[in-house]
Amino acid sequence: MGLLSFLNKEIAIDLGTANTLIIYKDQVVVDEPSIVAIDKKTENVIAVGKRAMLMHEKTHANIETIRPLKDGVIADFKAAEAMIRGFIAMINERSHWFKPSLTLVVCVPSGCTQVEMRAVIESAERANARERYLIQEPMAAALGIGLDVEQPEGHMIIDIGGGTSEIAVIALSGIVLDRSIRVGGDEFTLDIIEHVRKQHNMLIGERTAEQIKIHVGAAIQDLENPPEDFAVHGRDLLTGIPKQIIVTYTEIAGALDKSIAKIEEGVMKALESTPPELASDIYQKGINLTGGGALLRGLDKRLRAKTKLPVNVADDPLRAVVRGTGLALKNRHRYTFLMS
Repeated sequence: MGLLSFLNKEIAIDLGTANTLIIYKDQVVVDEPSIVAIDKKTENVIAVGKRAMLMHEKTHANIETIRPLKDGVIADFKAAEAMIRGFIAMINERSHWFKPSLTLVVCVPSGCTQVEMRAVIESAERANARERYLIQEPMAAALGIGLDVEQPEGHMIIDIGGGTSEIAVIALSGIVLDRSIRVGGDEFTLDIIEHVRKQHNMLIGERTAEQIKIHVGAAIQDLENPPEDFAVHGRDLLTGIPKQIIVTYTEIAGALDKSIAKIEEGVMKALESTPPELASDIYQKGINLTGGGALLRGLDKRLRAKTKLPVNVADDPLRAVVRGTGLALKNRHRYTFLMS
């Protein structure tokens, strides 16, 4: 058994638009931004993950940083393959004599088309994966937060990732209904960039907008424990000179309002389409929030006010999907019905 496990690595991957997480031997061994830096002359990969993110928006003419995924699916096939290879290479216990074959379970958005799913499978094949499985994000999230997906009970999952928000009702080992909205953390970042440009006449990059989102991002303007105001540096659009401004959580909540309203609309439409018996279960159990977007301050309170239902934020929502993907991999003979 030990030799077999050495010859074959079993890896669970949450291939996200913003971040990629990998579980190997029940441990999260990779938690890196989904980005790759490439030498444009030689087309060689210079860096992946955090090292590539440090170069993002700071490169010269010969280096390009690429985010291979857009809206939860692969947009740049070659860059995605290079990124997956780079992340797998980060896992320890490498052999110098041969490459072990891989068994991969990769998580994909529920709204993926057959073409998009094929792109993920082919990227996994090129990364030396002998066995390849796909699992849909809402099912992985449900497993990751400890729900028994096989029971005849309805559960609503809202997984807010970097590129998409997955809204699904799950019962009896399957997705009864799902909505995949192309709104997520990336959209929030663009909203912040646009707000700073319009309100403060200042240009900022994605990395700075991400820091604003982390430090003062909010979904409502009346938080019980508000964060401290945040100093932001960027380029003045009138003078072209770098400057500093101070942003508050209330103005960021206003900037994100339209995007969050789209998620609210998707949730309400999903609830309207839910069969009555499952709606009864959801009324009792509430809605489960996962993904990085679940960390947005006050989002649970806002959804609670909109739906009049309990809203539960998962413990460590960023890793809920990859934990569930890891469980599906570990028990893949039991959960064959969840994977394709």
